[in-house]
Amino acid sequence: MQEGEPSKRRLGAAMVLASSICFSLGGLLMKLIPWNPLAINGVRNLIACAVIGAYIAVTKHRMKFNGTVLVGAICMAGVTTMYAVANKLTTAGNTIILQCTAPIWIVIFVYLFFGKKPNRTALICIAAVLIGILFFFFEGLSTGKWLGDIIALLSGIFYAGVFMLNSFEKGDALSSVFLGQLACGLFLSPMVVRETDFSAPVLAAVLVLGTVQVGLAYIFFTTGTKYTDPVTASILNAVEPILNPVLVAIFYHEVLGRLSLLGAVIVICGVLYYNVKQSAGQKRAEGRAEP
Repeated sequence: MQEGEPSKRRLGAAMVLASSICFSLGGLLMKLIPWNPLAINGVRNLIACAVIGAYIAVTKHRMKFNGTVLVGAICMAGVTTMYAVANKLTTAGNTIILQCTAPIWIVIFVYLFFGKKPNRTALICIAAVLIGILFFFFEGLSTGKWLGDIIALLSGIFYAGVFMLNSFEKGDALSSVFLGQLACGLFLSPMVVRETDFSAPVLAAVLVLGTVQVGLAYIFFTTGTKYTDPVTASILNAVEPILNPVLVAIFYHEVLGRLSLLGAVIVICGVLYYNVKQSAGQKRAEGRAEP
């Protein structure tokens, strides 16, 4: 072990945890802002774009402009837009849990587009997540929030696209995030002129949403994952779908229904099981490959 590696791992884990906490503020802040969700998403992305743009300038990160980055930016724009809309149409808990189904869609897309069959672990996880999703929609049909659940699920599919595209050689996470936020900011933020509530609490919530929940969160995440092993990162990322609905329940008094709560437990356990098993398998494979 090289000198300084333990401290780097601790710093990386702390940054991943910080990103999860920042991300988890989204549900509550979205609920507290009485604007059209598209206007909220436009303004928060415009603010986040300034934060990440400053980070890129300070760190002298080299931006990439190519087809892979562009498609990644479209997926990024889709994630934030679908997330904002879903938060207004269903519970914050449903929104974040259904977005967290992204790893399952990655497995399905890899099979559909590249012909790589999922292994036993992936099949177990897919089955668990699909069962969890059914619980959400059964409750959504009775409460009238099924449309929000569908849009939240679309957010998870776009999120899967971001992860897939940025794994390619020509991809670059920061470039896609920045361009996706810039596009949302430019196209959606003008909708704010239709809003009437510009009170101090609302503007403060929008500012925190842009600077902390999106801007700082992505900086922490993209930096922290460089020094954190996948198992630790996946466990720390599970903080977001747990903390998000808890904050909304405490401060906004919105709670998950019984079926949705059961579905949430199944989805989180399924995704966490898949991430941990996959990461453990990769470590074993790397160990066998060492001379």
